Amino acid sequence: MIYHFLYSFSDTYSWLNVFRYITFRTIYATITGLTICFILGPWVIRKLQSLRMEQPIRGDGPGSHLSKEGTPTMGGILVIFSVVVSTLLWAKLNVGYVWTVLMVMVGFGLIGFWDDYRKLSNRSSKGIPGTVRLAAEIMIALFVSIVLYLNPDFSSNLTVPFFKTVLPDLGWGYIILSTFIIVGAANAVNLTDGLDGLAISPTTICFATYLLFAYFAGNIKLSGYLQIPYVAGVGELAVFCGAMVGAGIGFLWYNTYPAQIFMGDVGSLSLGGALGTIAVLTKQEILLAIVGGIFVVETISVIFQVGWFKMSKGERMFRMAPIHHHFELKGWAEPKVIVRFWIISIILALIAISTLKLR
Repeated sequence: MIYHFLYSFSDTYSWLNVFRYITFRTIYATITGLTICFILGPWVIRKLQSLRMEQPIRGDGPGSHLSKEGTPTMGGILVIFSVVVSTLLWAKLNVGYVWTVLMVMVGFGLIGFWDDYRKLSNRSSKGIPGTVRLAAEIMIALFVSIVLYLNPDFSSNLTVPFFKTVLPDLGWGYIILSTFIIVGAANAVNLTDGLDGLAISPTTICFATYLLFAYFAGNIKLSGYLQIPYVAGVGELAVFCGAMVGAGIGFLWYNTYPAQIFMGDVGSLSLGGALGTIAVLTKQEILLAIVGGIFVVETISVIFQVGWFKMSKGERMFRMAPIHHHFELKGWAEPKVIVRFWIISIILALIAISTLKLR
């Protein structure tokens, strides 16, 4: 909105030309998202407490988590609001990709809100049935995937990291792949959200990484120089990613150990869904497995735990899954698990960025 309003006066006031630069608007979207979270954070915490929106704690989890009983949840609403407002203020609103990622984030956020509400109403860690939640997620992701596939300006070729000439055209198979990526990313972030600040920091790091890829992919000169697919208009997603980075840092201020607020499923599903969508829109789909390596490991640990438990008739591969609980039960202090996972996320992000030249 700010861009469309102020840039219209650029012919009269030449200094307003600065608003046409994605870099400028991305910086201020980041600052805006951060500021909104900082200002509204205390009020949201008090409001959720007054409404008794308090996180139910699993009885079979680590004993140290029992002290977290009563911490307000559904803080993801704050992140969604901050990102939506910041994006609407600073992005070009005539770019369809901006509305696509906002729709996915809000859609998955509504699913998460429904799940959180059921948990709070039942005073249980169980929300809506898994099959119902998964079906709702697939419907949103499938709709977006079909729309993208039918868009003549969007390619169904798959980008393979480290290989500049390997670009297989998946045809209709791209719909299946992109749906899997969006739904998979949402649930992977959801599984990771088990410790204070554990999910929001790697997510913020991932969005910071994709901010670069969105900017490069949307610039015809830079994409040609770096030999990555050019996607017209996708550069505006850098503004969205900037808003997400700012909101993520702002939310971490209140979510860091010991947390004053949890993001809940409304936060983890919306952020994960948006992250998967960004990976698809920037044509860096497979790269998400590297950037979001923490989420991949967390998900695999759950799959292996369940599979091994069934195959061995009762034995466990890990002391508890997801794997962050395994390290807790081995004696690692919660802050140590969290910070070490953050460090790994930064390293993975740097590796992902290095693929721009390692081709």
